[in-house]
Amino acid sequence: MSESLLIRGGRVIDPSAGLDGELDILVRNGTVETIAPAIEPGTARLIDARGCIVAPGFVDLHTHLREPGFEHKGTIASETRAALRGGFTTVCAMPNTEPPPDSATAVEALLERIAQDAAVRVLPIGCVTRGRNGRELAELGELAAAGCIAFSDDGSPVADGRLMRNALQYAAALGLPLSEHCDDPVLSAGGTMNEGRISERLGLSGQPAAAEVAAIARNTALCEATGARLHIAHITTERGLALVAEARQRGLPISCEVTPSHLFLTEEAVFGDGPAPAYDTNAKVNPPLRTAADRAALSSGVNAGIIDAIATDHAPHAIQDKLCEFDQAAFGISCIETALSTVVSLALRGELDLIRAIGALTIGPVRAFGIDRRVPGAGTLAPGRAGDITVFDPAARWQAGPGTLVSKGKNTPLLGRELPGRVRAVVLRGELAHLEEPAHA
Repeated sequence: MSESLLIRGGRVIDPSAGLDGELDILVRNGTVETIAPAIEPGTARLIDARGCIVAPGFVDLHTHLREPGFEHKGTIASETRAALRGGFTTVCAMPNTEPPPDSATAVEALLERIAQDAAVRVLPIGCVTRGRNGRELAELGELAAAGCIAFSDDGSPVADGRLMRNALQYAAALGLPLSEHCDDPVLSAGGTMNEGRISERLGLSGQPAAAEVAAIARNTALCEATGARLHIAHITTERGLALVAEARQRGLPISCEVTPSHLFLTEEAVFGDGPAPAYDTNAKVNPPLRTAADRAALSSGVNAGIIDAIATDHAPHAIQDKLCEFDQAAFGISCIETALSTVVSLALRGELDLIRAIGALTIGPVRAFGIDRRVPGAGTLAPGRAGDITVFDPAARWQAGPGTLVSKGKNTPLLGRELPGRVRAVVLRGELAHLEEPAHA
């Protein structure tokens, strides 16, 4: 029998239930038993949450664990430990591995590794096409039966419109969402950052916003034609978000996510903070960091509830993948440990509504992928349910650095920055999985 826990004195925020107040939470027998003021601890272990926010365990729809095939970048063990430190209790593993999860056999082998090594709950995402090559559909029914939570070809958009329509039809029949990297690969071909004044100044090939907007428009039309649940991964543009808002107003089953990197940073991060160009490869990500206007629109999209989820697109890389010329550097930012801090920073600046943002880290992603069918109560603090809780101190400050990040990937443009917001405790399946005692005077 698991240890009973009493989380005391924190500000409890559960957007799924409209809950916001100073309350205690008693966890017993693996689930939340009671939420009320001043619960007597009895024999329960006391967790001091004074000055902290207590929320449902965070859920990430877009995590790269790298294993199998790219263990020099990250492993299931290392990257789920990083997720735990970031406050995430459930992550959805993207399929850009080798081999990719495009068959039941591959998914079953992945689930065996997960069961052995994962520090948090991991839900696999299966491929849309065989080998993620965009030419032939994978056996989607087989992948669903094997345990996949959704389908995606990750950073390889399904460029063939007929193939994408067929994929959506199959996904609809199976009741699973299809998560798509919305990009016209012809328009964005060769681009290494956002197309605009910064790319011109740096002499780098750019990816135009039109590449995302055109793909969202096409996929929205296919969603309407098939009735399938379409999820738009890592949206980055103001115009793309407007298309999503319009489609949702018409009742289409479309959800979308934004990364903390695109909420917090702009294309200026590639240039750096100094007078001379930095060509910061740690700020090279696909889709690219966009303009200040785009960034502001994305924050507004979270506040308005148009954006369902804040999903990390955590992409750890080995040092040699980034320590090279910008054109040759790998795309991706390691950010699962800094995600909360960027959200807290934006909330402190008045740009993000904190409760909406917590919703986008909890119940929003659960609803987007229907995760509660697999994990009842996920994204909530519902008594008798998942028993996943994250406790964080929004005022605590820490510095992101190679020595403070447990991910194998140290590739973040936030290295060296002092950031607000630190995870103090994480409860997973009703058991204390991570604890960092706060300091009180």
